[in-house]
Amino acid sequence: MKNGNSPKYEIVIYWDDDDQIFVAEVPELPGCMAHGSTQMDAVQNVREAIDLWIATAREFGDEIPKPQPHPIAA
Repeated sequence: MKNGNSPKYEIVIYWDDDDQIFVAEVPELPGCMAHGSTQMDAVQNVREAIDLWIATAREFGDEIPKPQPHPIAA
């Protein structure tokens, strides 16, 4: 699966004071996370991590969670 064709999973981004980086996590895919020096870098990196997570799950025959709808809060 190439970037841009990935299912749309929720991405949570936060700042890590200890490492001075932005961290992006995908709660629906256990262990799927990445980081970057900017929020955009972290998002781009985690999109690649999503593709790798899914490819690895397929390789081992593991179930791939479907993205869940998330309400938009304002």
